[in-house]
Amino acid sequence: MSLVVWALAFCAAAAALHLVSIALAATRCYAGVRRAAPPPGSPPVTIVRPLCGVDNFVEETLASTFRLDYPEYEINFCLAGGDDPVAPIVRRLIATHPEVPARLLIGADATSPNPKLNNVIKGWDAARHGWIILADSNVMLPPDYIQRMQRRWDDGTGLVCSVPIASRPANFWAELECAFLNTFEARWEYAADTLGMGFAQGKNMLFRRDTVEAGGGIRALGAEMAEDAAATKLVRAAGLAVRLVDNPFEQPLGRRVAVEVWRRQLRWARLRRMTFPLYFLPELLPGIVPPLLAGIYAAAALGFSASLFALLLARRAGWHASWRMPAAFLLRDLLIPALWVGAWIGDTFAWRGTAMDGGIAAAKKLAA
Repeated sequence: MSLVVWALAFCAAAAALHLVSIALAATRCYAGVRRAAPPPGSPPVTIVRPLCGVDNFVEETLASTFRLDYPEYEINFCLAGGDDPVAPIVRRLIATHPEVPARLLIGADATSPNPKLNNVIKGWDAARHGWIILADSNVMLPPDYIQRMQRRWDDGTGLVCSVPIASRPANFWAELECAFLNTFEARWEYAADTLGMGFAQGKNMLFRRDTVEAGGGIRALGAEMAEDAAATKLVRAAGLAVRLVDNPFEQPLGRRVAVEVWRRQLRWARLRRMTFPLYFLPELLPGIVPPLLAGIYAAAALGFSASLFALLLARRAGWHASWRMPAAFLLRDLLIPALWVGAWIGDTFAWRGTAMDGGIAAAKKLAA
């Protein structure tokens, strides 16, 4: 009976932790927020958008950069090579919106094993303003994008970021990616941020240039395999905090392939394990599998309740929700232990076709 009691206690504690995290995220994310106007005296901002290939909805997401309700900003689009198929789309958008200062910069500064950072460096160096946003090409920027990020800034802040909220899934595998990104990863990141333990997320990051320069400059973000992990450590070393924007920004998905979803989640899991190993250790526990092993009945009952509340969170926040999401939640939870194990048994992964090896990068870092 004591084992049964412990199993039920574990299941109850796991369910309570899920419900607390959902409640914390729900206080920060809700649909129907009124558009924020830029305050008087808003400082000029540079937006750096790294590009690589043609994503689903890429013309729509890039076009959103030109429709921001902000008095003064510029756009630096960055490409590693001029033969990339997205280049004509960017040039056409720049020509169509002459009212917004924008340019396409081509070339890569091979200073780190991170191809995205190498692509971004030239855009950072060319920025004319002291406030700089790094925004991935597959994120939709709402008209009040800049002021919503600025609104989270205070004297103790070194970086404001936004997690990606997946939308417009066109098949079940895209629904699975929604299940990972929205009511799981975004939920836990908002819970951590609300408790004062915010982590940078590389999709959208707002910096003050002087903060980064004081920490060694943009190239210092090559100290880790992931630029957002390096940014988190740089900001914390300066005695400042990472903040998450309220009501995060949309990443439309379209169709997804199962193996792509798996590889992307495995890459992120390995990066989390390599950059923040102590925080990664407990990642084995969330999901339905550990409670299932502790007690099938309790896990099923309490896990169903957590999924129901997660769907309510998605509805409240205006995120994607459908009849297929409970199945996606279940598959996501079954994959979490496999991702956790996979993160520990390898250091290699691919980013947009480029092979990367975190073990080699770590060895070089120790040798230096």
